[in-house]
Amino acid sequence: MNKIALPLAFAAAIAAPAVAQAKPVTLTTQLSSYGGPPAYLSLYVTDSSGAYKGTLWMAGGRSQYYRHLRNWSRATGGALNEINGITGASVGSGRTLTVTFDLADALFDAGYQLHIDAAAENVGDSPSDVVVDLTTQGAGQATQGRYYVRAFTYSM
Repeated sequence: MNKIALPLAFAAAIAAPAVAQAKPVTLTTQLSSYGGPPAYLSLYVTDSSGAYKGTLWMAGGRSQYYRHLRNWSRATGGALNEINGITGASVGSGRTLTVTFDLADALFDAGYQLHIDAAAENVGDSPSDVVVDLTTQGAGQATQGRYYVRAFTYSM
């Protein structure tokens, strides 16, 4: 289980001036058995207008491949400071990535979306493989990805 301060910091920054309430949220990304090398994943949040708000997690340690996470790269300009301290290993075919964060309540039921971009060497890129609205009602509901992601869920 990973507790990350950055997601809470950006979530609190966009919340109302009052003290932001936060809760632990677990993100579970199960990859399909696509039969290639481990995938790089970026998990990031956009607001109701589609504007990038912050990166929650980056799976994959070699920065030269981050450009293949096209929507994330476009939104951030490939800025490595966006992922400082929030990276982990790439995720193998058929494997599951589970990370837990303290996220501000203000992110839920307010039009924010969580995106997952995915790519693997010699297999291809899948920008916005998953896009899910962050709602309290959506917690625990599985969302199927377009290619790499077999199922994504978040729980509170």
